[in-house]
Amino acid sequence: MYRASAKSIEVQRPIPDKLFYKIGEVSRIADIEPYVLRYWETEFPFLKPRKNKSGQRVYVKKDLEFILEIKRLLYQERYTIEGVRKRFGEGTATGKQIPESQPPKAENIPASKILEHVRKRLREILSQIQ
Repeated sequence: MYRASAKSIEVQRPIPDKLFYKIGEVSRIADIEPYVLRYWETEFPFLKPRKNKSGQRVYVKKDLEFILEIKRLLYQERYTIEGVRKRFGEGTATGKQIPESQPPKAENIPASKILEHVRKRLREILSQIQ
């Protein structure tokens, strides 16, 4: 007879509708220790929360969604960190692409592409504050 452990039954907390989340809030919502979140930032290049003036990490809802997806892949689907990197690199993790919150490197990229990226990010920010 199979008996489900408390770890195998995952109850996801609802994500509060906010513009920004501090690392402690993300930790509570995702049920992951802050040091794990900081470690994941070193392992997954697309997970780079901004820092406020006092140096605290400031996550947006998109970051939180990626954290929950990484957690699901690692803990439920039993992927390795390299496997999660590849999954996001291919853009196949539940159909999501790597977030484009990081601007493209300016090396050999036309200014028009960089401006296009900046405009896109500004529209995303504007839509979040309205």
